[in-house]
Amino acid sequence: MQDLVSADWLKGELGKPDLVLFDATYYLPPEGKDARALFDAAHIPGARFFDINEVADPETDLPHMAPTPGRAARLLGQLGVSNDARIVFYDQKGLFSAARGWWLLRLFGHERVAVLDGGLPKWRAEGGDTASGPAPAPAPQTFWADFIARRLAGIGDVKRVVADGSARIIDARARGRFDGTAAEPRPGLPSGHMPGACNVPATELLAPDQTMLPPDALRAIFAQAGIDGSQPLIASCGTGVTACVVALGLVRAGLPEPAIYDGSWTEWASRPETQKEKSA
Repeated sequence: MQDLVSADWLKGELGKPDLVLFDATYYLPPEGKDARALFDAAHIPGARFFDINEVADPETDLPHMAPTPGRAARLLGQLGVSNDARIVFYDQKGLFSAARGWWLLRLFGHERVAVLDGGLPKWRAEGGDTASGPAPAPAPQTFWADFIARRLAGIGDVKRVVADGSARIIDARARGRFDGTAAEPRPGLPSGHMPGACNVPATELLAPDQTMLPPDALRAIFAQAGIDGSQPLIASCGTGVTACVVALGLVRAGLPEPAIYDGSWTEWASRPETQKEKSA
């Protein structure tokens, strides 16, 4: 199964019993939008809603941190996911938070997972139908979560990398936030970046229609940031969402898959002992 699938491909697969389709839309708090209400208003037929704030660790103040394997197994099973399922994530923006769902399933060992390229806007642009109303409750399934540690980085891992340079940190935030010239969307959080990090904004990996750029264009963007596949990689962003877009882009480009620093800048910037830099 390809990591990115087209609207045309999905049209041919909808309704097949092994396919599970999720709308994994997440809006930043300043956007003031209700992703679930918008799902109820219009979604791809057969889709279910995937709340990244629910399939998460409830024991931390950090937003949508990855759950434990036990919690992931229970919640994914309740959402109707089995280990035999083919899973496709999309979002209402185009390609933003769907990649977070793709990464979460891969974190727990499920490789038959993809992102709908261009999401709901591309689906509509290509004549895809939509449905409305809440999705019916799925039949519960058994899901075995096989945690793959190399796909996740904690703050201790990032502190070590900052100290010894043993991996390259890729920051997916907008350039102003990385440089320290633009404010963070979360009140009280300073902008800037981790020492030694490079900046590859997730938005620059996408075409105007919010589909991901072709592999050769992605490789050129990563090469410009000094990423050539020779070093281990860690992807970071604000809260671990658009870092997953960068991870998807690296996989599509044929480069090494990074670990996701789940706490990302929200955790790093809020800790008094961590080093922060500004480019300006």
